[in-house]
Amino acid sequence: MLRIHNTLAREKQDFTPIRPGEVRMYVCGMTVYDYCHLGHARVMVVFDMVRRWLRASGLRVTYVRNITDIDDKIIRRAVENGESIGALTGRFIGYMDEDAAALGVQKPDHEPRATHYVPQMQDMIGRLEKNGLAYRTAEGDVNYAVRRFPGYGRLSGKSLDELRAGERVEVDTGKGDPLDFVLWKAAKDAEPEEVKWDSPWGRGRPGWHIECSAMGCTLLGETFDIHGGGQDLQFPHHENEIAQTEGATGKRFVNTWMHNGFVRVDDEKMSKSLGNFFTIREILKVFDAEVVRFFILRAHYRSPLNYSDTHMNDARLALTRLYTALKGVPPGAVDVDWSLPHAQRFKAAMDDDFGTPEAVAVLFEMANEANRGNPALAVQLRALGGVLGLLQRDPQEFLQSGPAQAGGGLSEAEIAERIQARLDARKAKDYAEADRIRKALAEAGVLLEDGPGGTSWRRA
Repeated sequence: MLRIHNTLAREKQDFTPIRPGEVRMYVCGMTVYDYCHLGHARVMVVFDMVRRWLRASGLRVTYVRNITDIDDKIIRRAVENGESIGALTGRFIGYMDEDAAALGVQKPDHEPRATHYVPQMQDMIGRLEKNGLAYRTAEGDVNYAVRRFPGYGRLSGKSLDELRAGERVEVDTGKGDPLDFVLWKAAKDAEPEEVKWDSPWGRGRPGWHIECSAMGCTLLGETFDIHGGGQDLQFPHHENEIAQTEGATGKRFVNTWMHNGFVRVDDEKMSKSLGNFFTIREILKVFDAEVVRFFILRAHYRSPLNYSDTHMNDARLALTRLYTALKGVPPGAVDVDWSLPHAQRFKAAMDDDFGTPEAVAVLFEMANEANRGNPALAVQLRALGGVLGLLQRDPQEFLQSGPAQAGGGLSEAEIAERIQARLDARKAKDYAEADRIRKALAEAGVLLEDGPGGTSWRRA
């Protein structure tokens, strides 16, 4: 049975879908005003892996990942650029889709945009006001009254007093309590007209937290199976989602909460101020996209992920070992034979809270055995790799691809020219020159392999 670490329960629990054979999952997506960064890559890849495993386990999955296309940062950036909100967000949604596709991330079943669900948000705010959990301020905002919801703090595991002690945001005088949060923001004269909606509380726009509650309930129902996101969203965003959704519906919102760990860079928190902030696009200029996906998946999703060139190069070499074992195995869909011992160990690892480190270790065992003369196992290696969204390319294509620094900057044409020069030297029995060319290529990061079919090459 699949067991998942439930953040709310603080333990692994047996996972039983609410509806037999069906899983409904919501993951908090991106705020689209800039390029996606490495932290976004981890969220996209991790929950893509989760969906793939649920489906491989025979479950029907409805996967929703939202898009925040209205937000203070979006408004500010659009005004700075002198463009409309729609033009800004549309452009960066396109970039996000390109980055996700490069990383092998399959499209969610639903990708709702916040601006398309404002009526549903207004309806939920109205229900909260009716239930005595929301109040209007003199400034025209509508706030959620945190202390009126008995369960507040369950997800973070802290009491209201502990949370208030850690509150560092300057208290808005319109709030009844520093922890209260905004559900509806009154329109400001300086803001563009396209971010102002009519409402029972006057012209304005929704707060950030309410959007996920409204979209999740609309698309998946008022109670669903899994809600995921980065660890940074556990408090206050997900805590607030629980409060406002359960306060409006009177029902349990989500059965299982999942949070992936933080991303660090050279053991420091990734931040623009430290100069160690990397977008997905910057990383893909240096490293192959499948290497990035492999780097993310070989760490457990709840563990911190430490990015560095050293760790990325190690991931590249490791993935190269797996692809080397696939030489001669043609690309193409192959069903997993779950009766095989390797497949059973792979399944046991994945059923234990999506244990990708152990599952990847099984792939290396299979690669080692395939290299020792068991080519049939290489076919199953490709099949199991496909469950994680890995190892589906032509092996030679992967082995000849590589980061900008690999291959000494040599193009494929230049490599082919040197291989031909080596072949000519061998025909002329100038073995010293042939060895010199081979050594020079090796020093440039290009390894030659002579076989019955001729000479092939790969990047080191």
